[in-house]
Amino acid sequence: MVKKTKETKEKKENTVDKKAARRTRRANRAASVRLLVRFLRGSRGFFVASILISLVAAIFEMINPKIISFTVDSVLGDKKPALPQFAIDAIEKIGGKEYLADNLWVVAVFVLIVSFILVILRYAQNVLNSRGSQTLVETMRNDLYEHIEHLPYSWHMKNQTGDIIQRCTSDVEMVNAFLSRQLVSIVRIVLFIIVAMVFMFDMNVRLAAVAAATLPIIVAYSAFFHGKIGPRFRECDESEGKLSSITQENLTGVRVVRAFGRERYERDRFERQNNEYCSLLIKLCRIFAAFWATSDLISGLQVMLIIILGTVFAVQGDMTTGDFMAFVSYNSMLIWPVRRLGRMVSEMSKAGVSIERIRYIMDSPRESDKPDAIEPPMTGDIKFENVSFSYDGSTELLHNVSFTVKAGTTLGIIGGTGSGKSTLMHLLCRLYDLPPENGRITIGGVDIADMKASWVRRNIGIVLQEPFLFSRTIEENIGIARADITKEEIREAARIACLDETIESFSSGYATVVGERGVTLSGGQKQRAAIARMLTQKAPIMIFDDSLSAVDAETDAKIRRALGEAMGKSTVIIISHRTSTLMAADKIIVLDRGRVREEGTHDELIAKGGLYKRIHDIQMANIDVDDDNVNEEAKETTEKKKEAVI
Repeated sequence: MVKKTKETKEKKENTVDKKAARRTRRANRAASVRLLVRFLRGSRGFFVASILISLVAAIFEMINPKIISFTVDSVLGDKKPALPQFAIDAIEKIGGKEYLADNLWVVAVFVLIVSFILVILRYAQNVLNSRGSQTLVETMRNDLYEHIEHLPYSWHMKNQTGDIIQRCTSDVEMVNAFLSRQLVSIVRIVLFIIVAMVFMFDMNVRLAAVAAATLPIIVAYSAFFHGKIGPRFRECDESEGKLSSITQENLTGVRVVRAFGRERYERDRFERQNNEYCSLLIKLCRIFAAFWATSDLISGLQVMLIIILGTVFAVQGDMTTGDFMAFVSYNSMLIWPVRRLGRMVSEMSKAGVSIERIRYIMDSPRESDKPDAIEPPMTGDIKFENVSFSYDGSTELLHNVSFTVKAGTTLGIIGGTGSGKSTLMHLLCRLYDLPPENGRITIGGVDIADMKASWVRRNIGIVLQEPFLFSRTIEENIGIARADITKEEIREAARIACLDETIESFSSGYATVVGERGVTLSGGQKQRAAIARMLTQKAPIMIFDDSLSAVDAETDAKIRRALGEAMGKSTVIIISHRTSTLMAADKIIVLDRGRVREEGTHDELIAKGGLYKRIHDIQMANIDVDDDNVNEEAKETTEKKKEAVI
């Protein structure tokens, strides 16, 4: 009894789960349709006009078989023409059936005229489809790109670049192909079937009923197939997205791959993913082959049945030879579109998966400000008040962090890897929003959560340890922060960043294209270009996130001296692993495992004898060891030279 009750309960739960899944699928389909309607806003007129022309073309396609039927039965035979009265009147005016029997070329001319009109209609339809298709692709890509640009930084960190690119290219093309070609073709085919069936039922009801009986079978089979093939398409798309990500990652990191001799490993990694993708495609092709073969079998049986029954009806006198020939012609014209319709319905699965993948992007919530967000002055003190933060909601990287940066002063931040240094800057720049219960960050007494995110970022200049440069000229990369920047300002910023002499040494000077991600520049040159770019921003708050790590000590000192003169009254935050870089800071905080362990000036922290002093002593000892090694190498070189002279 207990076992039966348990089984009944499980069945009820399964039924509830299935109903919920069906509701979810219906909701997803409705959301996808709404998105498609939105994308179609600029191209709807083209597609509607194309469909209307398709209707006219479908009617004209019915004329030529009717002309053949009339020729066989009434011109060559003696049956009364089954034509509209206006057509009979026109035939009488040119001489009647007798004239046509003696001049069959006139019939051929009529067929040619109808065919020519069909060519014009098809041309107009294709032009309208092309215009609508290009407008649709433009709208989809513009909307996608604009939406991606406004998605939170956290969203970009969670999603692979290669997969996003694939959604914006392959999936857009698939949806475009469905809407601009397949959907229009489906409507055109449905209209054609309706018109053809009207003519066929007018000729012979029983034979037309047999012809029509196969249509629901093919459509039902296609609908069944459509439901089964969807998950396979999703697997293929996800696998292709992974393949794109691996390719994009490998090409971006080609220097690292070559430097560590990882070509074989990366090739094997690519081949494994490529093999998985190809295997999924092969399985998909097998399923499609079975579907198409079955569809062709049903169509072939239908044609065979029509010919057998039509022959019987013609022999029995239930239909004329001309009508039988026209009927077979209509059926031949009908059977291929019906088969195409079945295939198109099955291909809707692929488009459905693609629109879902696009909808994933479009449904992702955009970065938004409060309705009453403000743009206050950014020249006041910066305060972190009891700030705690976690990227994943479980592991806290910052624990109750509090400190103040006085306006116009320089703050140094030092700490080990994973101590939370960069996380502080992510929060200050509002790349991540701080939940209200996790503390607050203020500038000039105003919570940055109450400000416009774009305003905060425009007023905070930041130079990252690994700066990103666009594949443009050096001049464009430096001046990208402002639209109204002058060439003189760009050159002055390059001079302060100690990059001007390097740029002038290039054959094209400031017009030198730096390549993708600045690949033609060294690490130090890229960092200096990023510093110059930040200086042109003229922001009241400047952040240097270990941005001189790839610069030699002499250049580091030159840049710091030049920056000291250029920064003026700006509030400066310097994140560095080098204590030598932070010595001149007005205040230094030492981060350790997400907590502020020490705070003070360089001298005060040295006097405390804590973590900062240990870091400083280790770095100074390493410098001394390096100097001793250099001196020893110099002595050995001198001794060798003396021996060589002797």
